[in-house]
Amino acid sequence: MPLRLIATDLDGTLLDSASAVSPRTRRALDAARAVGIHIVPVTARQPIGLRMIAAEAGFDDWALCGNGAYATHLADGRMLFAEALPAETVRTLAAALQATLPGLLFASVRDGGETFVAQHGYAQIAKLADHKRDPRTMGGVPLDQVLAEPSLKFVIRHPELAPPALFDILRRLGLTGFEATLSGAPFVEVMAEGVTKATGLARLCEHLEVKRTDVVAFGDALNDVEMLRWAGHSVAMAGAEQAVQDAADEVATSNDEDGVARVIERMLG
Repeated sequence: MPLRLIATDLDGTLLDSASAVSPRTRRALDAARAVGIHIVPVTARQPIGLRMIAAEAGFDDWALCGNGAYATHLADGRMLFAEALPAETVRTLAAALQATLPGLLFASVRDGGETFVAQHGYAQIAKLADHKRDPRTMGGVPLDQVLAEPSLKFVIRHPELAPPALFDILRRLGLTGFEATLSGAPFVEVMAEGVTKATGLARLCEHLEVKRTDVVAFGDALNDVEMLRWAGHSVAMAGAEQAVQDAADEVATSNDEDGVARVIERMLG
């Protein structure tokens, strides 16, 4: 296949277990860029989390954040698009969940991913790795303030319940008007209706005039499934859940074995 764009998830995929870009991976990315191939990080992270590794990976162009909810240019901050979850939908969802499961905590990502509005108590159970933000900077507000404005990503968390169990409870509510997924982080992530990594990538490819068939995508988690199904060629990482592997055309070695780099090297010949 002709290769014009590489779309890659970060955590568990491009980055190793220490959240670093290996030298081999950086060389593979640079080799692809040298022949004019677009390299696009497609991540659940917000810009603050991308900036942590952008220099290491050589990212200085378009990135898709919030599971495809918005496209931002890492060099100049331009926004190509942003799809927010309406505040009314967020309030309905939060009320239904609270009626089903006590003890939930919520947070809202806003303003091009730069603003993080967390409910009182959220920071106390958060770690730096969760949102690539120091919990001491999160503050805490009453829940009505978290629910007061649209969210690029709405975060649902429970102090004890594992995210897959919380995700199942959410799905059993039978509510509509949003997209929910898991990225491997310790919470459920909710975006605007219809928003996935695939929809965001399709919009960016249209802007860049890149055909779907000229895209290779890499991922390892549930939030990557739609992107893997959409891309012209897709690669799941070793150890990914079966649903993720089933969505891909091939399975690479793990993120700690330079799986992404190995596939890029092969495709570049």
